[in-house]
Amino acid sequence: MGAQAPTISWLEVEKNWLDEQPDGGLNLAYQCLERNLAAGRAHQPALIWRSSTNQRTVYTYAELSAEAQRFAAALKHRGIRLAERVCTIAPRRPELYIAALGTLHHGAVYAPLFSVYGPDPIRRRLEVGEARVVITTKQLYEQRIAPIRGALPSLEHIVLIDGEAPGAESWQQFCTAPAANTPNEGLVTAAEFPALLLFTSGTTGPPKGVLHVHRAAAALLTSGRLVLGLEPGTRYWCTADPGWVTGVAYGLLAPLLCGATLVVDEGKLEAARWYDILAEEAIQCWLTTPTALRLLRRSAVDTYHHELSNLERIFSTGEPLDPALTEWTQQHLNLPTRDAWWQSETGSIITAQYADDPLTPARMGRSAPGIEMIIAEIDHQQVKPITRPGQTGEILIKRGWPSMFRAYLGAPESYRQAFIDDWYRSGDLAQWDRNGELRFIGRADDVIKTAGHMVGPAEVEAVLNHHPEVVECGVSAVPDAVAGHLVAAWVVPRNPVQDAEKLRHDLIAYARQRLGTAVAPRELHFIDELPKTPSGKILRRELRKP
Repeated sequence: MGAQAPTISWLEVEKNWLDEQPDGGLNLAYQCLERNLAAGRAHQPALIWRSSTNQRTVYTYAELSAEAQRFAAALKHRGIRLAERVCTIAPRRPELYIAALGTLHHGAVYAPLFSVYGPDPIRRRLEVGEARVVITTKQLYEQRIAPIRGALPSLEHIVLIDGEAPGAESWQQFCTAPAANTPNEGLVTAAEFPALLLFTSGTTGPPKGVLHVHRAAAALLTSGRLVLGLEPGTRYWCTADPGWVTGVAYGLLAPLLCGATLVVDEGKLEAARWYDILAEEAIQCWLTTPTALRLLRRSAVDTYHHELSNLERIFSTGEPLDPALTEWTQQHLNLPTRDAWWQSETGSIITAQYADDPLTPARMGRSAPGIEMIIAEIDHQQVKPITRPGQTGEILIKRGWPSMFRAYLGAPESYRQAFIDDWYRSGDLAQWDRNGELRFIGRADDVIKTAGHMVGPAEVEAVLNHHPEVVECGVSAVPDAVAGHLVAAWVVPRNPVQDAEKLRHDLIAYARQRLGTAVAPRELHFIDELPKTPSGKILRRELRKP
């Protein structure tokens, strides 16, 4: 069941789309940078950075390559060895992207963290990763890292991108060491050598370190070209936080692998600022999140004062995309928003609504090139594929795609349990529709069983989010003595609530009309904002807390 993805051979992609390296290995940074230099793009902008004060700095591919090699040489000078971890805890600054590429070029493992984390989440992740180097800011170091440094024996080097502090080096000091002034040849990295360590949000239990290898370059290049439509020179903007898998995979690596021009904005989400960037940077492809689009929709800024004729494609990822947002971008930006689904463990896009396909709202699209996936029931460790439209099952992906994670660092049993036979278990539930497209239902552990009915939170959220009085909402289960559980919704209202009971009644009635009484929420609460992970996923367990 399902529309077939383009048939490709991953070995052919490596042979024909990636450059053969002088050392015979495969290195992500080499493919992002030196490969573009060899293709004649040395003077093309690779990264355009806009500071929070609207300073604009452009790095060509030649300049970005030189800076990355300088950082790689500094790591070599400090004795950082193959596969040792270099971590960034920083905002969207050029130094973060240079450090990421330099780390990969050197053969160390790049491990980004969200800069919004407090000391405890940072400590747990640095312990799991046994990071030797951390790149951060002076403020973040003093407030969140210095208090826990004594508990991190493997951490040897703190590098500050914007100042100096006792116990840390400035970026300039670190990168101007004698050995850092000479070009770094890089260490030989085989295709299966560790490259990226990405941490799950840890919504249940401790965080897991998801390990990816340099071979992921093949999947990122393929999805960048064939899903996002990135070509050499494409003006591309990904708004994802650089501490999130999307901010690494599609906010840095995929666009550079495709020879595109990556735009990075340090500033916070402000509607006028974002529309300015779309217009002034002539963005052609824009990857963002439903949360960001909802905030833009909520603002009173008029898009018609901006010249957005260059914008050709809008993609969304990270959380379910409800039809109301697709309709809103079609009305206000003259383009629909297309969905893309994947996970930290998959390392690259697995399903997407392709730009050339007819758009069906509330769908996840079809599989990305080279991906074999099914919807299935798991019964006593037996995989039973589902082909009938409308039947819910778990998304399973066949082993062998290049960006498949290779380990949960230090947790081999958890890694083993993530697979059944040759299939990776995503833990996400979906259905086929009659056109062979996927419809997202929810996480397996989020689905609500109420009076014998299985209800996916995403389906209920999509309907309520379409109501004009709703900014966004989260749906979860609450215990009930009769039904087992009831569907409950937590709503962020668009305007101050004058009559809570009336609005509650109206919203529940609206949902019942669209969904039926078995699926619509029985309880509805108003809330100022939804609890979310740093990557924008709703923390449903927090909704249920009194």
